[in-house]
Formats: sequence, structure tokens, C-alpha cells
Amino acid sequence: MTISPKSKTSIEQACACLKDAGLRITQPRISILASLLNRSVPATIEQIFDDLPPDTCDLVTVYRCLATFQEIGLVRLSYFHGGARAYQITLNSGNEMPYHVISKNDNEVQELDAESAAELRAVIAKIEDRLRANGADKVSHIVEFFVNPAQSMPQDTKIANRAGEFPAALQTRHNAPASAR
Repeated sequence: MTISPKSKTSIEQACACLKDAGLRITQPRISILASLLNRSVPATIEQIFDDLPPDTCDLVTVYRCLATFQEIGLVRLSYFHGGARAYQITLNSGNEMPYHVISKNDNEVQELDAESAAELRAVIAKIEDRLRANGADKVSHIVEFFVNPAQSMPQDTKIANRAGEFPAALQTRHNAPASAR
């Protein structure tokens, strides 16, 4: 796997995160990080494993490394439709990790538009603050949106047209009897 020049600094930052967490810098970890850094969307463990040079490590090592990376906050766990776990690196993201809109048909991933993502972040921040005020520790969240291909929207389409208003697709699901959900 070739590391793009842009990623070199990111690799160094990721290795610094590993060192700060008291972890060794190994060739398998560097290769896994490079795979994550070369992707703009979350990837499954199998996709990451397929990116690695031959004989870098086995699949179990990839599982263990990603679990460790998640534990120290270096990667974010996402899910594809059907429950497949996917991972995305969190370097340079702060609280600005993208929210994903995932096609149920082919797991194509698009980012939620900036305006809707900002509204969602504001609501989530309030909820996390309330949870912490009530004594919760290490609060985190996972938010993914799944769409049917016929309902797929262009990337610049807004999910909600007014603050506090559910999109039509969510209203239908929200108002449906529990047995239909």
C-alpha cells in the first residue's frame, strides 16, 4: 500500500496517538492506519484487510487493532445496513465527524449535508450535556441514516427544511404503529 504525501503527516499524528496511549508502533498498525487514511468513507474490517500488503498480518490482528483504535478514540465505529461494522479514522475531526446517509441497496455512503449535520450536532450536544449532568461518564453516540435506493437524495438535498421538523420519511416511520417499525 502506498501512503500519499498528504497522509504522511496524518500517519505521524496517528502514531503519536498510539504512543500517547502507551501502544507500540508496529508495521501492521501502520498499514491499517494507512488503509483508513486513504479512505474518505467508513470501511469494513474485511475491506481494510484487503487493502493491506500480503503477509502484513492476519484478519484477527485487524480486528484487534481496530478494537484498540476505537478504545483510544482513533477510529469511529459506524454500521452499514444489515449490521456490518465499518470504521473511519477520527484524526483532525474534533466534533465534526460526518454523519452518513447509507443506501440500503449497495451500502453507498454519502455525507449528510452540512446544515442538517450542524443541527443534529447541536441537539446531540444538548442531550450529551444532560446525560453528563445526570452523572453519565464517557458519553458517546452513533447516528447513521439508511435510505432505500428509490428514496435516495442528491447529496445537496436537505434532510429537514425547518429546524425541529421531521423529514417526511421519518414522519411516516415515527407515526407508524410499533408493529410496522
